[in-house]
Amino acid sequence: MEPILKGVLAGLGTMVLYLLIVAVTTPALPPSSAIQAAFVLNWLVISLMSFGVGLQIFLSSYSKMRGCPLDIKRRSIGGNAGSAAASSFFSFFSLIPLGCCGWWLYVISFLPSIFGVGVSTVLINYSQQLTYVGIAVIFAFDAISVYRLLKDIKSKKLAKDI
Repeated sequence: MEPILKGVLAGLGTMVLYLLIVAVTTPALPPSSAIQAAFVLNWLVISLMSFGVGLQIFLSSYSKMRGCPLDIKRRSIGGNAGSAAASSFFSFFSLIPLGCCGWWLYVISFLPSIFGVGVSTVLINYSQQLTYVGIAVIFAFDAISVYRLLKDIKSKKLAKDI
């Protein structure tokens, strides 16, 4: 499969999974209303997260196709998956006041017993900022992958010239 197609499918899959979680965890609203609220409030998060994950899959596939697989492929894909999961988790907090993701209220109620009151307060109060930190981590891994890929391509090109 073409690397660009893999990347697009991974990005779309990330978006669909995010919206599926929103629909499933919102029993108080019809799925269409929950998804609409998610797009209104978190369109930037959904878009950036999907693009970042899709870009990482593209870079991984492209590097493999060029014969220079990335050394950090597993770590960066794992980092992207972890960062995407964390970003999603924190972005759901902004949907709770609208009646979306009511199940997450239940999850949030366990935060103080797991992390303590202080950490839980920080996680809840700064959830939007933590969402963007997670997205920044996704793009940091993408940037590292681009750097490594360009470095490998350049070294292979220099080796051919010698």
